[in-house]
Amino acid sequence: MNILKVKSVELAYDSFGNENDEAIILIAGLGTQMIRWTDSFCRILAARGFRVIRFDNRDVGCSTHFSHYPTLDFDALATALMSGKRPDIPYTLDDMSNDAIGLLDALSIDRAHFVGRSMGGMIAQIAASEYPERVLSLTSIMSSSGNPTLPQTSPDVMAMMTKPAPNPFEDEAGFLAHSVSFAKRIAGTGYPFEEDAYRALILEEVQRAYDPGSVGRQIAAIAVSGDRRPRLATIKVPTLVIHGVDDPLFVPACGEDTASAIPGAELMLVDGMGHDLPHQLYKVITDGIERTARINLHV
Repeated sequence: MNILKVKSVELAYDSFGNENDEAIILIAGLGTQMIRWTDSFCRILAARGFRVIRFDNRDVGCSTHFSHYPTLDFDALATALMSGKRPDIPYTLDDMSNDAIGLLDALSIDRAHFVGRSMGGMIAQIAASEYPERVLSLTSIMSSSGNPTLPQTSPDVMAMMTKPAPNPFEDEAGFLAHSVSFAKRIAGTGYPFEEDAYRALILEEVQRAYDPGSVGRQIAAIAVSGDRRPRLATIKVPTLVIHGVDDPLFVPACGEDTASAIPGAELMLVDGMGHDLPHQLYKVITDGIERTARINLHV
């Protein structure tokens, strides 16, 4: 792992593959760290002839945290948004998109293929719309367009996501039970949920950094980003939208709407996939990323 100063924040990242190959930048989802893009997933992509870069978004992992900000008040956030006021939040998805572009700058990479999952898909969408000269292709996985008319996440899923987890350093068993139950709820039905591997992953995240307030701050960043469809309409790079048929967090209509908003985008609906990336799907997902990246081959 390396850390680079990118404007006002430090970003932790690592890299797989040949530094002279075209770059793919992987952007993680809400409150999760770069290691959710597993080593094996990154190596599969690197073996296809790409330099694969994963990084911790601001406020998670080993990147700069914003824990000095007050704990997010969801009611106040909702009230401000409904009244058309701009809530006081530490950063936006545009700031996070700028981080990804700044990381490319710091690594002297002119252009890259952008791949994002969930919130990371939103960040990648913004990068593709705002920095067309820097983005070679876009793959948006289990994400959404911000269209306010789309079906909302079911209340039980939202409640599980926003309910505070026990402190893992005081109650590891309670923390694991809380985290595992949510992961099982949003997983797909087509592949076995590998609980031991998931427990090891989230404990590794805790050891890298534990900041329970970051999820709320990133939810706020998502909330204020609004409807991205006008921005999506400007995207001209090859685009693939991947979405799980079983996704209960962002239902399939969210992926369908994203694809329909981006001119020429391909939609890949995956049976049995929920709001996760089981290793059994690594090949089909990386096949799609590579196919999209090769549409406008730069060699």
